[in-house]
Amino acid sequence: MGLFRGFPLISCSGALSRIILRAALIVTACCSAEAASNNAVALNSVLELFTSQGCSSCPPADALLATLARKPDVIAVSFAVDYWDYIGWKDTLAAPAFAARQKAYAAAHGEQHVYTPEIVVNGLAGVVGSDRQEIEEAVRASKGREGALTLPMRLSHSNGAIVIEVGEGEGGPAEVVALRVVRSKVVHIGRGENAGRSVTYTNVVRAIDKLGDWTGSTATFRLPETGEEGEGYVVLLQKGPLEKPGVILGAAKTAGL
Repeated sequence: MGLFRGFPLISCSGALSRIILRAALIVTACCSAEAASNNAVALNSVLELFTSQGCSSCPPADALLATLARKPDVIAVSFAVDYWDYIGWKDTLAAPAFAARQKAYAAAHGEQHVYTPEIVVNGLAGVVGSDRQEIEEAVRASKGREGALTLPMRLSHSNGAIVIEVGEGEGGPAEVVALRVVRSKVVHIGRGENAGRSVTYTNVVRAIDKLGDWTGSTATFRLPETGEEGEGYVVLLQKGPLEKPGVILGAAKTAGL
């Protein structure tokens, strides 16, 4: 497991009608042929893996994430970090914003260091990314905690855009955050701890952007379609700003992720 110490914590960049609307969101998410994601299965966890091509402990975590991502009640994504680039191989999928997100989580959780591989569960806790038992225990511990995954969200297609509908609920204010994701990426690593290996990365985050704020009322946001085969979006409803992310109140994904 790669451990990176001494980092500077850096910033990333009435009532009846509401009931009817909430019911409509649920029914439409389950039944509409136009839905971009299948929300019929209740979401159990959002898993964010922080990984590096320069970390020899990471390939087992990358493989485990691919397995977990196939579960219908899981949203799983991987962020490539760049703080191991100095040891001999520059990660081809990394961006400073991804390491900044991990460091922001560490600060929010009171941690003094970051490491790879790490999985953050529902925005609440970080665990070793290759330890399935520890991940499952963290998922169980997060159930209902601080409103984790209690808010309804739905994605649909409309006129070349993805429409994000967030239901009414408690826990606001929160931010609506879009992750642009590549479904799968195979990388041949030429140097460093994984020299000579080809590693498959699953649901690789390529960009992270704030779409807007949610205050507790029903709200709608829009994204342009990616236009690229094999790409999609994961959308998070998350407490706290990007520089201090908190619990994930709701999440949804486009089909195929």
